[in-house]
Parts: sequence; structure tokens; C-alpha cells
Amino acid sequence: MLEPLFLQPVFKERIWGGTTLRDGFGYEIPNDKTGECWAISAHPNGPSVIKYGPYAGMSLDKLWKEQPQLFGNPKEEGFPLLTKILDANMDLSVQVHPDDSFAKVNENGELGKTECWYIIDCKEGAEMILGHTAQTKEEFVKMINERKWNDLLQRVKIKPGDFFYVPSGTIHALCEGALVLETQQSSDTTYRVYDYDRRDDQGKLRDLHLDKAIEVTTIPHQAASIKPTIETKEDATITTYVQSEYFSVCKWDVNGTTSFNYNDHYLLLSVLNGKGSLKHGVNSYSLKKGVHLIVPIGMGEFELEGDCQVIVSHA
Repeated sequence: MLEPLFLQPVFKERIWGGTTLRDGFGYEIPNDKTGECWAISAHPNGPSVIKYGPYAGMSLDKLWKEQPQLFGNPKEEGFPLLTKILDANMDLSVQVHPDDSFAKVNENGELGKTECWYIIDCKEGAEMILGHTAQTKEEFVKMINERKWNDLLQRVKIKPGDFFYVPSGTIHALCEGALVLETQQSSDTTYRVYDYDRRDDQGKLRDLHLDKAIEVTTIPHQAASIKPTIETKEDATITTYVQSEYFSVCKWDVNGTTSFNYNDHYLLLSVLNGKGSLKHGVNSYSLKKGVHLIVPIGMGEFELEGDCQVIVSHA
């Protein structure tokens, strides 16, 4: 019988990271500048490992290749999605990501990177950079060269529960005090535009990637319109944020017992708050804040029981 696949995250040190992944989620982080939890990942720069069951100890990228029936025998060569939790203890660099066609040619066949953010928590008055004011490429380059960052970059106030869709080509940056769940294409390609003249632990200015960034940035900025839909199913409220060509993302707020059946998709689940259990047949699996799992395709009906908040995505 098919079972859910529980995953061991991978953690990444970042110059802007902190300790919230330990303090808020109980993870064993490598140091006090841990910025990223790669929670569900088959990317070669940090693949997750299956924690329990018949595939225990196997990395997700290997499982994708050796047990494709768990994912509906997909056509894609690699697992298409990557789920992260980001702890922005300091401002992230202002950056942009390429689309699939640019990345394939310029980044050794890597996928492009369209992503989205669910704001788990943030400090009072927190904000993010999303978009720019330039109307032409010439204006964009001129403002960069003249370092008119305050005029160029658009800032948006954020609060817990907000959701943002960030297509490739969008100038963006999380800012200090934000804790975010990110669903993205499985890519690790980032072009830095501006990094506040920060230096790394060797005292060197961090690299920028202006030529590529200028080439891939959408000009003028095109704001993505998000219109969440909300439905009630038994003891759950389901908020669907986005259904795009790259991924669909929704939030399940469960308070009681609710049955689900997604035979057409494998699902990525991340428990953000609360606790409960997933019941499938005669088996019951404990869920708590910080747990990440995949429901294989064809697992059939399962129940979530308890009081918990789960972000769910599929390709």
C-alpha cells in the first residue's frame, strides 16, 4: 500500500539568515546564520532525504528517477518543484530570476525560477521589494548606474497570511523580519542586482550579476494579480492562491476531520502551525509544525484530523 513520504530538510547558511528556523520550528540548524530550509527538494544543490518507510534514506532526486510510478510516471527529467522556508533576519539582496528558455541556454540546462511566497510571520511594519519604476531598459540601466535605488525599487508592506506570486523576470527582495514559505520551480539560479554594498565573511563585496539581470528583467514591471478563492470542505477551509503553468498552491486550515482524495496529482504538504494526524487506511501518521511530506499519486483517500494549517502544492 502506498504511504506518504516524510522528508528530512536541508539547511543553508546565508549572510542574511538567523535562528528562527530553530526557535520557531525546532529544527536542528547548522549555525546562527541559517537562512533557508530546503524542505522538499530534489535539486542537486540540496536534495531532501526520505525519513521513514520502505524508501527511508533515499534522496528525493533518486526516488524520482527510480520509482516514477509514485509521481504518475512524469515526463519531466527532474522533480519540478522546490519548497523552502526562508528566515530573513536581514534584508535579502535585490534580485531577479530567469525564465526557462534563458536558464536552459545560459545556466547549463537549469530551470527558470517562478516562485511564490506565503508570509508565515513578520515583524511589525515589515516590507518587501516587489517590482521597479523604470519604463524602458535605458531608464532601468541609467537608474542602476546612478544608484537611484530608492527611486527605482518598489516597496510593499507585508503582514502574516499575505501571499505573493513572483514570476521570473520580477525584481524582488524579502526584507528584514520576514518568515516565508516559498514554493518555486526547482532552480537555484539568482541574479543579484543590488546588495547594499554588503561584504561577506572574507570582507569581499558580494558578486552582482548585472548583465544577466538587465537582460531578464521584465520592463516595465508587470504586477501579478492574485485573487484567492475560499471553499469549505467538511472541517477544513481551503484557500487556493494560484494555479499557474508551474504550480498550484493552496492552504488547508483544518479544525476537526476532513477527507481528501487527489488521484490526479502527487501533493507537497508543509505543516506551518498546529498538530494533528494523517490517516490512510489502517495507518495514522503524526503531523506537527515543521513537518514536510509528499502524498504519492494514487494513494487515494486520506484524512487530516486535528487543528493545523498546511500549505499544499502540486505541479
